[in-house]
Amino acid sequence: MTSIPYISIVIPVYNESSNLQELYDRLKKTLESTAKIYEIIFINDGSKDASISMLRGYSKSDPTVVVVDLSRNFGQHAAVYAGFAHSRGEIIVTLDADLQNPPEEITKLVQKIEEGYEVVGGIRGVRNDSPVRKTLSFMVNRVASRVVGVSVKDYGCMLRAYKRSLVKDMLQYEDLSVFIPALAASIASQSTEIVVEHSARTKGKSKYNFFKLLTLNFDLLTGFSLLPIQLLTILGVLTSLCGVLFGVFLLIRRLFVGPEVEGVFTLFAVLFVFVGILFLALGLIGEYIGRIYLEVRHRPRFIIKKVYSSSDHE
Repeated sequence: MTSIPYISIVIPVYNESSNLQELYDRLKKTLESTAKIYEIIFINDGSKDASISMLRGYSKSDPTVVVVDLSRNFGQHAAVYAGFAHSRGEIIVTLDADLQNPPEEITKLVQKIEEGYEVVGGIRGVRNDSPVRKTLSFMVNRVASRVVGVSVKDYGCMLRAYKRSLVKDMLQYEDLSVFIPALAASIASQSTEIVVEHSARTKGKSKYNFFKLLTLNFDLLTGFSLLPIQLLTILGVLTSLCGVLFGVFLLIRRLFVGPEVEGVFTLFAVLFVFVGILFLALGLIGEYIGRIYLEVRHRPRFIIKKVYSSSDHE
C-alpha cells in the first residue's frame, strides 16, 4: 500500500486456523464500511497449525494485509508489540483472533478515539466464559487497578484502540514482560472504556489456562509496583512482634505454671504459618530477581522470521 492508513488492526494469531477465514471476512466487511484507509497486521506467534499458510494467502491477494511471522511463540503481548512496531495508522486497534470480541465493534472504539481519547478499552458486557475464567479475570482486574493506580473495569479485554502517539510512547518501554493494557493506562492522560459484545468461543481452544493467568498476575504485581515487597516487610515486622510477644507469654506461663507439654500442636500450627509466610516472601523476591535477570541479558522481546505483504508477490 502506498497510502498511509488511518486505521491499523493488530491481531496476534496462535493456532487459530479454524477461526481465521470468518475473522478475515467479517473484518474486511467492517473496515470497508468505515470508508477509511486501513491495514490489517496479523502476527503469527509461532503457530503449529495451518494459520501461517492461510495468512500468507491473505497477504498475497490483499494489499491491506501484512503478516509478521515470529520465529517462535513469544506470547500474546510480545506479538502485539511486534504489530505495534509495524503499524502505520493514526488509530491502532488490537483484536484477538478467537472471535470472542466481534470485529464489528471496532467502529465503536474508533469513534470514541476520534473524540480525543488516547486509549479506549472494551468492557465485555455479557461474558460468555466459564465461572472459573470470570473469577480469575475479576482478580486480574482488581490487582491491576490497585497496582497501576488507574481503575479499569476490564483489563483482560484485548479489543482496545490507541492513538498513534501513545503507541509510540509504549514502544519506548523495553521490558520483556509487560501487560499492554496496564502500561497504556499508566501513561495515558485521557482514557475511557465502552461496553462491547462478547461471544463464546466456538472453535479452537483458549490459550489462557489457570497457570498463565496466575503468571499474568505476577507480571502485573512485579512489573508495575514494589507494593508486594513492601507488604511483606510490614508482615515480617508484625510477625516478629507477635513472635516476641508469644515468647514472653510462654516465659511468664512457665514461671507460674511450670514445665508442660500441652500446646505442642498449637506451636506446630504457628510454625507452619510462619514457614508459609517465608516461602511466600521467597517466591515474591524470586519474581523480582527473575525479572532483573531477564532484563539485564538484553534479549529481544521478539524475533521476526519474515514479513509478508502483497509487494512480496508482485
